[in-house]
Amino acid sequence: MNRKVIPSLLALGVSLSLCLTPALAQDEVKIGFIVKKPEQAWFINEQDAATKLGQEKGFKVVRLSGEDGQQVLSAIDNLNSQGAQGFVICPPDVRLGPAIANRAKQYGMKVVTVDDQFLDADGKPMADVPHLGMSGYKIGRQVGEAIAAEMQRRGWDPQQVAALRISNNELPTAKARTDGATDALLDAGFVEQNIFDAPQQNTDTSSAFAAASPVFSKNGRFEHWVIYALNEESVLGGVRASEQYGLSPDQVIGVGINGSGAAFAEFSRQKPTGFYGTVAVSSTMHGRQSADNLYTWITQDKKPPANTETTGTLMTRDNWQQVREDLGL
Repeated sequence: MNRKVIPSLLALGVSLSLCLTPALAQDEVKIGFIVKKPEQAWFINEQDAATKLGQEKGFKVVRLSGEDGQQVLSAIDNLNSQGAQGFVICPPDVRLGPAIANRAKQYGMKVVTVDDQFLDADGKPMADVPHLGMSGYKIGRQVGEAIAAEMQRRGWDPQQVAALRISNNELPTAKARTDGATDALLDAGFVEQNIFDAPQQNTDTSSAFAAASPVFSKNGRFEHWVIYALNEESVLGGVRASEQYGLSPDQVIGVGINGSGAAFAEFSRQKPTGFYGTVAVSSTMHGRQSADNLYTWITQDKKPPANTETTGTLMTRDNWQQVREDLGL
């Protein structure tokens, strides 16, 4: 080959690469969206919203589940094999943060968390991993304040009411939420000795039901109960347990957190139950915004804020359809 042609080809190659790189970067962006409970409505909504955003902006979303540490690491390996540039994750255990971040770094992937924030080896939030989620404590206080307001409306004496606190203190997010609700109830005149813990093994309705049932049996002297937990599925487990024990809906005030299909189904029942309401947060917004943050980081090198907190709206049987429409649930 003529040596004079080589510089020209090289120059042409550089020129072509400069022209094609931006298009390839946009067309070939692929991200993962890993959730810890893929069957729960909240996470289905998040993944649906991220997928829809990807269709609008021209990037692909790979939906994966990570219900334990091994599944998460396998999911990241899977994403790497598919050429993904990063992933959004709600981890099954926030203490897995360093291991997940290291695996992402090994593959050159960007990672953002949604809902539950990574903790480092010292139990502190990993500020170098961008996070989007609700303030657990503030949302919890909203729950407690909603319960207190409904107790007052019903004319209940706070001194004579028992509280079922369905707890999962191994999960910092859960503890923050139930702590917030507890503090709001105490501020409203609730008696601390009348708050009974029901530690659950998981975060679903069946585990909450199993945890709640013995609490009712051991404390039969109370006629009125309030129920709160980290999410509405758990509160529903407590409500089902109260029904089995023989309590009527007008004896129970249960308030959850999320605003998902579980709450919609309960509000759609012909007769009201002890599930009074839920502090609804837009899972759709969480999924869309976290995916958009990651996409922008990948394509424009703009790292998202270290921590973005969202707020909630009280949803009850009276307003749930309007709140659902307003929040895009």
